[in-house]
This record gives sequence, structure tokens and C-alpha cells, in this order.
Amino acid sequence: MEWVFAKGFFTGAGLIIAIGAQNAYVLSQGLRRAYPGLIASTCSVIDAVLIVAGIMGMGALIQSSEQLLLWVTLGGALFLSAYGVSALQRMSTNTAIRRNDHSVQSARSAVMTCLALSLLNPHVYLETVVLLGSIGGALPAIQAFWFGLGAVVASFCWFFALAFGAGMLAPILRKPKAWRILDGIIAVIMFGIAAELWRRVYLLW
Repeated sequence: MEWVFAKGFFTGAGLIIAIGAQNAYVLSQGLRRAYPGLIASTCSVIDAVLIVAGIMGMGALIQSSEQLLLWVTLGGALFLSAYGVSALQRMSTNTAIRRNDHSVQSARSAVMTCLALSLLNPHVYLETVVLLGSIGGALPAIQAFWFGLGAVVASFCWFFALAFGAGMLAPILRKPKAWRILDGIIAVIMFGIAAELWRRVYLLW
């Protein structure tokens, strides 16, 4: 099951590691050493809950209908293809994470900010519940478990590395070139998974 775990890990990582409000917030608070463990834990647990919910819910629906499996797979293929194109487009920009003006007054405000940045962002649901849920839910039960575990581990690894490694990562991530390279890697991962889904769409059609 190592390959299924790896697939979940790299799929999850490819979706999570992208410039956005959530990652910028985690990085900025890590620079200030403002509750890095709490912030990383909150973001990771949110992802874990949504990933598991997506896999469990989508799995039951998908197994009951081949037609639904076709449309869910098609949706995943389209989304991943578009995500790969988006990553390629970001490579041509000068975007970089900068140390911003977010500030944390208390542990409670840190958690509330994480919840807002995560749960009020529609992309979080697309990436975890819909996309990861549809891919994992289409697998047999044991494989779905390992796929979901891989995606959850990727989330924990990324947020904790970002929060506690902020002091070391910040000078690198402020450089647009670093994010271009990272977006290039993300694009390759997304296109690779999309190609597999397009093959499954062809077989199901």
C-alpha cells in the first residue's frame, strides 16, 4: 500500500503547497514565533477532518453509481488540469510571500483566524472534500484509508514545517524564483494525476 500512501501524500501536498492567505498567515506568524504549534495544528486538523469526510461521503455515493463515478472522475480531471494550468501561469508572475501585518493577540484569536482563513475559503472544500474525497472515495476501502492517511500526513508535514521553519524559509520564499520552481513542481504533479483521471474517464465512458 506504499504507492497508495505516496499518491495521497503527493496529491495532498500538491494541493496544499500553493500561495494563499492561509499559508501566508502561517508563515508570518511563524516568523513572529506567535503560537506556531497551535496554528499548524489547527490548519492540519481542519484539513484532516475535511479529507476524511470527503473520502467517507464520496466513497459511499461513488460505489452506488457508475455514472456518478464517471462524472466525479471527469470533474476531478478537469479541476486538476485547470489547477496545473494555474500553477504554470503563476510561474510567469512575480508573486512572493512577504512578511505581512497579521498580528495575534491571544491563542484564541490565533485559532479563530485559522478557522476563518480555512473554512471561509471555497477552495479548501474543492481541494479536500471534493477533489481528494472523489479520488480517495473511488478506491477500495483499504486503499482509500492509505490514500487519505497520505494526504493528511502531507498536510501536517507542510503546516508544521512552514510554521517552525519560517525563520529559515522566509528569505527563500520571498524570492519569486523560488515560488516559480515550486509552482512548476506542483504543475507536474497535477498534470500527472489529471492524466491518470483522464484515462479512467476514457475507460468509463
